[in-house]
Amino acid sequence: MDGVCKMLVDSHCHLHLLKDITIEDAIARAKAQNVNYLLNVCVSIAEFPQLVTIAETYNDVGISVGLHPNDVDEEIDLPTLVKLAQHSKVIAIGETGLDYYRTEGDHTWQQERFRRHIAAAKEIKKPLIIHTRAAKEDTLRIMREEKANEAGGVMHCFSEDWETAKQALALGFFISFSGVVTFKNAHALQEIAKLVPLDRLLIETDSPYLAPVPYRGKQNEPAFISCTAQYIADLRQMPFAQLAEQTTHNFFTLFKGAEKPNV
Repeated sequence: MDGVCKMLVDSHCHLHLLKDITIEDAIARAKAQNVNYLLNVCVSIAEFPQLVTIAETYNDVGISVGLHPNDVDEEIDLPTLVKLAQHSKVIAIGETGLDYYRTEGDHTWQQERFRRHIAAAKEIKKPLIIHTRAAKEDTLRIMREEKANEAGGVMHCFSEDWETAKQALALGFFISFSGVVTFKNAHALQEIAKLVPLDRLLIETDSPYLAPVPYRGKQNEPAFISCTAQYIADLRQMPFAQLAEQTTHNFFTLFKGAEKPNV
């Protein structure tokens, strides 16, 4: 890796879902790669107390609160979501959004849940973490209708087309790339990673999923964010240290509730 990297951020991981490694060890391995802040993202309200415990144990871990669009066994109302989001370590709402890939039939319930999350984010002034899969038109439509731009946020693990990215950028959102961008067949996504404005770019692992090359097929972990960062730096023909510095700056610009470590 070229240049001196002072700090990387994993803008989206699921520490509580890692297997065969302790959270303490995962964080230590991340810090050995200069990954000094992690956003541990909530996908289930039932797991939220566990996320709080992790965040209260480790200073450099922030959390979100939200209900994943694929979760059909839980629901949450707006007052409860707002109440949970008041915790000082909660720096975002989500992950939320729409996913029609794994669910069939009427998606009204997903759409209403998404609208509640946007309303909560606007009310408490914390950004959104948005997941979209096979639902880009409805995702963008609801973002516009509910004025998601008033909260801001990030299109997490982006895998859509450039037109979708442009519309999200126009709404003031950031675009985050996972290890998928390093896959050999991800040519279209790699082109988008070169086009996203540098000041709106984020990187993530989405661990334990989607490990980047050369770890593809293995359990992902926050330490591997350095591989994705290096890959995107090479794509954009810029120094690794500059990419790391800019994406770190972008993260703390968006997630204002996160306390930046002294490194």
